[in-house]
Amino acid sequence: MKKLIFLACLSIGILQAQDSNKLNSETVTVGDVITIGAPSGNTYQHILFPKTNFIIKRGGNPNYKKIIGLQVTVTERAEKKSKTVITVKRKDGKKFFNSLNTVNIDLEEAIKTKEIY
Repeated sequence: MKKLIFLACLSIGILQAQDSNKLNSETVTVGDVITIGAPSGNTYQHILFPKTNFIIKRGGNPNYKKIIGLQVTVTERAEKKSKTVITVKRKDGKKFFNSLNTVNIDLEEAIKTKEIY
């Protein structure tokens, strides 16, 4: 009986530890490193990149395939109306598309659609 209770407590502890590792909007703070995932459609809906013509005008190359799996650092967190917007920069110090230093992300929606993890 003691072994059964021990195994039940152990499995509950493991499940809670796995659940606490998941990204949610309350756990993201300034300085955290997150990863950009695949877009939910053809382009990113909740990672607020400018339109491609603006990127091209600034001398950039809008290749969204290179963004997938990119490590970014949270530099700012702001509560705007009913949503949380974070500002991120690349962890390696380079620019997004060779033209953007920082990018804004709608945190809750990006987590729901798995654009960031």
